[in-house]
Amino acid sequence: MTPLHTIPEALTGPECEALIALCAAAPMRDAGLVRGTTAHQIRRADLSWLDDIPQASWVMDSMMRLVAQANRESFGFDLTEFAESPQVARYGAEREGHFDWHSDIGAGALAQKRKLTVVVQLSLPGAYEGGVLEVWPDSTVRSAPRDRGAAVIFPSFALHRVTPVTAGTRWSLTLWSHGPAFR
Repeated sequence: MTPLHTIPEALTGPECEALIALCAAAPMRDAGLVRGTTAHQIRRADLSWLDDIPQASWVMDSMMRLVAQANRESFGFDLTEFAESPQVARYGAEREGHFDWHSDIGAGALAQKRKLTVVVQLSLPGAYEGGVLEVWPDSTVRSAPRDRGAAVIFPSFALHRVTPVTAGTRWSLTLWSHGPAFR
């Protein structure tokens, strides 16, 4: 198993711009944690869930193909579905947007079935400072690429974080693929 799978051009620049525009025009919610709790010392961001934006339905079609290919090439996990809506996060410097170390597997009905996490960089790399997506899948912490449209895919049990954004705004797309429990 490869600890990270990177796809340099998962989305095109115009697709990233279109997705940012759709989410910026829609109501965004304060990003919470599990079961609707909020802890800004752990996570500070604004979210749009793409199931709430009908014009963004095209995103899942392209992501499903990419995840299937990445899983074949790097992970070999038993994947059965995409049971949750993708989310677009906005990490703004005005709030020192960040998300501290965490994994995406949890006790919830859907969170316990997460197998792969996909994060796509929507912003241009020079549009913000800080905001580094770091993934800790083994003994080495790795930084995800900052190129617009680049995707990083990793096991949902891997620890990861987004460091505080100190200038500008970082936009990213996140989704999960699901399957039976690891054993």
